Amino acid sequence: MRESLALTAGIAADFVESLGDRPVFPDVTPEELREALGGPLPDDPLEAREVVTRLASVAGRGVVATGTGRYFGFVVGGALPAALAADWLTSAWDQNAGIYVVGPSASVVEEVTREWLVDLLGLPQGASAGFVTGTQMAHVTALAAARFHMLNAVGWDVGEAGLQGAPPIRVLAGAKRHVTVDRALRLLGLGAPSVVAADDQGRMKVDALHRALGEGVGPAIVCAQAGEINTGALDPLGEIADAAEAAGAWLHVDGAFGLWAAVSPQLHHLVAGAERADSWTLDAHKWLNVPYDSGIVLCAHPESHRAAMTVHADYLIQDEGEQRVRDGVDWVPEFSRRARAFPVYAALRSLGRRGVVELVERCCVQARRFAERISAQAAVELLNDVVLNQVLFRYRDDVQTEAVLAAVQQVARIWLSGTTWDGRKAIRLSVSNWQTGDNEIELAAAEFVTAAERTRESAGQDPAISK
Repeated sequence: MRESLALTAGIAADFVESLGDRPVFPDVTPEELREALGGPLPDDPLEAREVVTRLASVAGRGVVATGTGRYFGFVVGGALPAALAADWLTSAWDQNAGIYVVGPSASVVEEVTREWLVDLLGLPQGASAGFVTGTQMAHVTALAAARFHMLNAVGWDVGEAGLQGAPPIRVLAGAKRHVTVDRALRLLGLGAPSVVAADDQGRMKVDALHRALGEGVGPAIVCAQAGEINTGALDPLGEIADAAEAAGAWLHVDGAFGLWAAVSPQLHHLVAGAERADSWTLDAHKWLNVPYDSGIVLCAHPESHRAAMTVHADYLIQDEGEQRVRDGVDWVPEFSRRARAFPVYAALRSLGRRGVVELVERCCVQARRFAERISAQAAVELLNDVVLNQVLFRYRDDVQTEAVLAAVQQVARIWLSGTTWDGRKAIRLSVSNWQTGDNEIELAAAEFVTAAERTRESAGQDPAISK
């Protein structure tokens, strides 16, 4: 075992040290990977050393260098050194974080990490927390708590009676909500949300929300957003909280990455009012730079959170409601699960409060720097107000936008993704990595200059055209 772990540590260290130089996206086809990795399962066993060596050699060819500061796609963070090391320990310890008796330290670390997160984000001190795979399951958990809470308030026990015959719950969400909200609602049997209009940045319009809330009666859930995935825009959470409170609705905030703005004195105003919500979701594997997978759900109503999630079995040794110890199974949909709080704890402890603030603010500064550089280039239209860590832009038309992006992706010195915004092709850059600094941003801007010139030349246009 020691030999295998030492070998793997060396391979992993070599990979991490190569991130500064390697192409961000691999030059390999799916067919090549399938041929190298696939085929019938051999009959004979293979020593662990050989398995690891071959896997690293072959699968390593298809690994995207998301850990580098030159990766700007999909709001994907890197891995802080302490968080990566703690993630290794999590696997080595192999604790089942479902109940305290299987992993006492896993349980206590969840408690401590919950306290730190609530304090950092300025949320109610008594808020409960669950550690899940990502914001998708965090939404499922939070909205299950909302479903229980709102139906219980009108005398319906959804855990006992189910949804058939239950009073209908209205769910209202902004037009630019993330698709994970819709899927969570679908999984919970709540159906598609009523769509509330959004402005040109993707922020929910409060007057439209007031009208929508006034058009119906009965239990209601409002899903707001802190950080639109393309623009980074944040809903006016204070005004939305006013509307939800007046209507007696549950307010859920999708804060996958944008809720981290709450830690910053410079950015906190963007999420003012978030603390008045009933539930929140965020990802640690995004802006906190914890290895995948790591999502967090928080809830201002622990009794409803627990009622929606908890499960009991005679063979288990569980806390019987005395709250002396934490059983993770009470707070998330999973039964047996990885002890995800260890890497989150390590990330927070390694950064400290000042480090978390610096990480968030620096990424936003670098996003603004890139926006300045790219908007000065020929034929570029900046599509968003750069308030957070997202930059959204396009070229003259869809054809040129896609051509320039493809040229940048092909070279693979940096990598970022395309999107569609208001029916037009666009390019989205996200600054989420703890290693992204001035050099990486200047490189990204230079790559677009080169790619734009190359595509203009191939199209027979004058490369000297500029603003």
